[in-house]
Amino acid sequence: MKVQSKTTLMLPRRKPTFFLVFILQLVACSLWGQVLQKRTVTVSDYSKWGELRLDKMSTDGQWISYTMSYQTGLDTLFAKNAKSLKTHAFPLGLAGDFITPNWFACQTNKELHLLNLKTSKQETVPDVTRYVYSSTTRRLLILVNESVKGNALIIRNPDGTILERIEGVNEFLMDPTTQMILYTTTINNTHAITLLELSRKNKKTVLLSGMSSFTNLVWQKKAKALSFIQKSTDVLGAGNTVFYYTLFDKKLYIPNTEIRQKFLGDSLLIQTGGYELKISDDMQKVFFIVEQNNRSKDTLKDSDVQLWNGNAKWIYPMEEKQKASKGIHLALWYPKKDSYQLISNDTLPQFMLTGDQKYAIISNTKQYEPQYAFEGPRDFYLVNLSSGKKELFLKKHYGYVLYTTPSPDGKYIAYFQKKNWWVYDIAKKTHTNITQNKKQSFLHNEKEHPQNESAFSNLGWTPQDKEIILYDAYDLWAISPDGISARRLTHGRETQTRFRLAGYSNRTVEKPNYTGMIHDPIDLNQGLLLETTNKEGAFGYYKWSLKSNDKLILSSNTRLDQLIQSTSTDTFVYREQRYDLSPRLMLQNHLDKVPKLIVESNPQQREFYWGKSELIQYKNTKGESLQAILYYPAAYTSQKKYPMIVYIYEKLSQSLHNKYINPSQFTGDGVFNISTFTTQGYFVLAPDISYEIGNVGISATDCVVSATNKVIAQGLVLPNKIGLIGHSFGGYETDFIITQTSLFASAVAGSAATNLTSFYLTVGASGRPDMWRFESQQWRMGKSLFDDKTGYDRNSPIVHVKNITTPLLSWTGGNDKQVNWNQSIEFYLALRRLQKQHIMLLYPKEGHNLSNNQNRKDLFTRLHQWFDYHLKDIPPAFWIKSGLKY
Repeated sequence: MKVQSKTTLMLPRRKPTFFLVFILQLVACSLWGQVLQKRTVTVSDYSKWGELRLDKMSTDGQWISYTMSYQTGLDTLFAKNAKSLKTHAFPLGLAGDFITPNWFACQTNKELHLLNLKTSKQETVPDVTRYVYSSTTRRLLILVNESVKGNALIIRNPDGTILERIEGVNEFLMDPTTQMILYTTTINNTHAITLLELSRKNKKTVLLSGMSSFTNLVWQKKAKALSFIQKSTDVLGAGNTVFYYTLFDKKLYIPNTEIRQKFLGDSLLIQTGGYELKISDDMQKVFFIVEQNNRSKDTLKDSDVQLWNGNAKWIYPMEEKQKASKGIHLALWYPKKDSYQLISNDTLPQFMLTGDQKYAIISNTKQYEPQYAFEGPRDFYLVNLSSGKKELFLKKHYGYVLYTTPSPDGKYIAYFQKKNWWVYDIAKKTHTNITQNKKQSFLHNEKEHPQNESAFSNLGWTPQDKEIILYDAYDLWAISPDGISARRLTHGRETQTRFRLAGYSNRTVEKPNYTGMIHDPIDLNQGLLLETTNKEGAFGYYKWSLKSNDKLILSSNTRLDQLIQSTSTDTFVYREQRYDLSPRLMLQNHLDKVPKLIVESNPQQREFYWGKSELIQYKNTKGESLQAILYYPAAYTSQKKYPMIVYIYEKLSQSLHNKYINPSQFTGDGVFNISTFTTQGYFVLAPDISYEIGNVGISATDCVVSATNKVIAQGLVLPNKIGLIGHSFGGYETDFIITQTSLFASAVAGSAATNLTSFYLTVGASGRPDMWRFESQQWRMGKSLFDDKTGYDRNSPIVHVKNITTPLLSWTGGNDKQVNWNQSIEFYLALRRLQKQHIMLLYPKEGHNLSNNQNRKDLFTRLHQWFDYHLKDIPPAFWIKSGLKY
């Protein structure tokens, strides 16, 4: 017998018997059945779909962990061998960890699961609060909370050998070298804080004990010292005390009560919540937070009246929002001198430290209020902590936290101003524009906002503050602080390929620095893992070094993300997906010519008809070349035309391959699930919109109508069966567009702004007036309402509401603080007065997005019923029939 193909069998040349004919018929029917078995996805099928996320990879690259999450909440964590594909499942497992090449650990609720990767032996430890593994001493530390015995810290080996059990432990903190822990205990109403040295046979040193508890444990970054707070027995915290301990001389610094109280007076308390304690790199200072003691304030009020003063820097709701941080200040203690210093104050209440903690940067966000940008300008002062001298170094500078950041070693402060990156040299007191003479711009305005001063990111500094790493539109740059040396680390501009740090879109490279930010150093000698995208939508990963920039993987038609590289081998694993390709995990190393499939999610998709996506090109009436994503209906055939829904929100084409969309009734924001419509025979169009300052609605109409007409011209869709949908800003665009055209047979607008005048004069979720949205941000008017009332009216749906002929379904949350729900009410009242076809759904307890699953399901059902009636001529549901009848 010779096999010609998977579906063709060559049999011996003899007269077939009845049995053989019967077998061949069965085979043929089976093969045809595999083709014909596909069916349409129904709502009852949705629960089969889950979301795949890559979790970890073992250091030797032999094992990976990943999670599958389901709308039912029955999530599972898996550990899988990359070679044998042997898999271990942990239902409801949280993030796992390969604590050694042979051991995997994860938590499920209050249980710790330990898996021996060599023998497959598993152990479950009950009543676990948290665990930490010390790689240096090979010890597993498990904090348990047992119903009978109470809290205890178990020190053991992964294999189960218990070395010690310490009763009464409340919390513990591993040091940065993983050789010591600091822990607190409570036994018989006596509190203690103890240092335990894992590397010295669990040697213990009780640092302090007493009748009050200990909290705010912290280590110096090189584990040379530690600090903590002993809480006062006073309910309000008077008497909270900071202690300091140095390991080289085993000395505990105990502050003098009188000195401390003289510093605090009657108005200040040492805070135990919020910011952590911080020990300076030179081990001379301990930074802590003080708050105003409100005990003496008269809390009696004759009335609950609110005072909205016309001359207030912040309006009343904004003041209320900021109450939690009011009266919170940074202070420091010199343990060796037992002296204190207050760094910030009510006049300059915002604070951060330079990288070496020798200076503080203080400012006041309210300084130039009232103003009408989201972040106003302010003056920045530098305080020398040794002398206490304060100097102004930035005048009326934009207050966004990422545009003023100190360098890790404390030599410089980088800031973005006048469309360029600048560096302030603290020692020389000089300002240098380090990007002004570069050919490329570091200004970022892809969203076409007016009065734009946005920057591509500052990624931080190399060791010793030698260079700062910056992005432009395509590349990474390393620029010296004097601006003389500038190296372009990548060469993406030539091919319009954007290089970014791997995972950049899903993580931040900066870390909190009190009310500011700071970056950890980036050592270029260790290389960089970079991700790329290009103008055609291709995704890739590169391994950059000082000598080369080597491609690891590149895909022109799928999204690649979550790449993890083994720390001891060249093996790497990543997630791959596309609209018609459910996420899967692929593994590769230098020996592999093609990547190896490790995990495939949602294999049941093969049982169903599924759509595809493609990028289309179109032009608006100004001749601008734009793009849109066109999602095809499942089981598409060119022999018929289909209804189409146009989904809008600014620019969407960049998500062509970004995400496989699980069909679900419970879409995160309750808005629009593309797959639930394509699987029911709809095209979905997601066009890019290019905006003209001062004409946001008009330019949206131009682009959306142009993109829709382009698809109509291709002969794919029914011209009279096209719907329009948007949420939030997209909801506004939907409402405006249907005042300008009758192209759409039906529309849905969620959480929409409908009256630009009243929305401009609304208080937003932040407590700010919403004016900032219009003058410099998303609404792109560029001027105040009072400087361009005609422009606001020109782009306001409510002004043109009489023109609407499209049946509209609108929905909003009665607790929406992002776009006030009265915006939807205004439009409803206008449409009702004009006797237009309109139904509004109000979800009373919901906010800007729907969070209750029952409400999400309700909206999902109504969206489908609405579009099915208007675009498919399916008989209307009762609520539609009764709501549209006049």
